[in-house]
Amino acid sequence: MKLQGKKVGILIESDFYEKEIFYYEHRFPEEGIELHFLSRLWGQPYLTFKGHEEHYPFECHESFEGMSDEELNSYSAIIVPSAIVSDRLRYTEDINKLAPAVQFVERAFANKNIIKGIICHGHWIISPVPHLYRGRNVTGHINLLGDIRNMGANYLDQDLVVDGDLVTARTGGHCHLLARQIIDMLYEKEGKTVR
Repeated sequence: MKLQGKKVGILIESDFYEKEIFYYEHRFPEEGIELHFLSRLWGQPYLTFKGHEEHYPFECHESFEGMSDEELNSYSAIIVPSAIVSDRLRYTEDINKLAPAVQFVERAFANKNIIKGIICHGHWIISPVPHLYRGRNVTGHINLLGDIRNMGANYLDQDLVVDGDLVTARTGGHCHLLARQIIDMLYEKEGKTVR
């Protein structure tokens, strides 16, 4: 396994797009990548989330809350998936504080060595911290065109856009492009030949 030891974190919540999440479950481990699904567990040992289309159950046992900088920096990539995941995760009980998931993503953006993958409606998680997108090139679902521009980003009408450590894809149906790009970038970082 060429990328053994690499870790990818994927945020998860209810109303995830099943085909996208199930694709990641298989594709990243094919390259030897250790996959972690992360969410806000609200003090529970695990939560079961349901998919958006077919309501498939998905158990999450790992939380991003309280994650140390050392652990966060052990990740090679963090992915914010499509559908309603980011909208649910940007909920905050205190309007004067950023939601824990937003804080987590902001911390990931601070480390240029972590690839950030954001797809489709995943951009919603950036709306409380628009400075993360200001001046950057991104793509996303056409329904978020106004949101993306209001965050100060340059919307590109493409299926996949790479801007340094930020990889964005248009829709959940383009998850294969996002995954392939992240995998290729990880191979390049390792100085290995891309398959």
